[in-house]
Amino acid sequence: MPKKGLGVLREAARVKYEFIESYTGGYSISLMCRTLEVSRGGYYKWCHHTPSERSKRRERFEQLVMCTFAQYRARYGSVRITEELNEAGYACCVNYVADIMKEKGIRARNGKGFKYSKDVAAMTNVADNLLRRDFESDTPNQKWVTDITYIWVKSRWLFLVTVMDLHSRRIVGWSLGTTMTVELITNALKMAFESRKPPKGVIIHSDRGVKYQDFMRNHGGVPSMSRQGNCWDNAVMESFYSRLKVELIYAEDYQTSKKPEWASSNTSRYFTIAEEDTQR
Repeated sequence: MPKKGLGVLREAARVKYEFIESYTGGYSISLMCRTLEVSRGGYYKWCHHTPSERSKRRERFEQLVMCTFAQYRARYGSVRITEELNEAGYACCVNYVADIMKEKGIRARNGKGFKYSKDVAAMTNVADNLLRRDFESDTPNQKWVTDITYIWVKSRWLFLVTVMDLHSRRIVGWSLGTTMTVELITNALKMAFESRKPPKGVIIHSDRGVKYQDFMRNHGGVPSMSRQGNCWDNAVMESFYSRLKVELIYAEDYQTSKKPEWASSNTSRYFTIAEEDTQR
């Protein structure tokens, strides 16, 4: 057989071995080996002789699990995270995900969420919900929505704040940092105000906001806030972050980045491409 053909066969076997590893604990190894037509001996040999590949794959899934956990704000446990990953094309079983979550010390929250810096943690709902889940807008700069998502990169969190114009669904302001602070949030709003120069009265909807409502009002914005714990009040941003999760955060090059500056540059490029898509 040509060398190229042997390489293809080896690659096919590796993919099967990785699949078996992902579902270990959910199904019998013997059963999976028979079904996939590979030998148990070959699988165990792969496990023993390729620790670097296995460790890389484990690290990859750790990052995927952490990103999904953060994306849904600690509301999802191992079952829901497994469903999300499989839907995104990353085959794994509940036991594999649960083992990673246990190792990382994370679990679905029961009334508790992420820890913010003190200034952000002090925020409470002090503005009415003016948006009322009406995500349609007749003109640009009439309604903006803003939200925060959490990205797990190289054993630490990055915090991404975005501002979206509901008329075009474009991201008009954003900010990325290693610490969740009011400054990070206002930086995203500054970008939006400077780039769009909206008329007075633009509604700016968020889930938190007491500490930067003065900033909004000073720029002619009208604060609107979600009811506490109700993600559907800001469903458009939730949907956007789900798309970003699949198209950017899950991307291999993003997950292997070591510097926040690189992540910031790549995020900016993603928003540019997303804006071009909305113009087509």
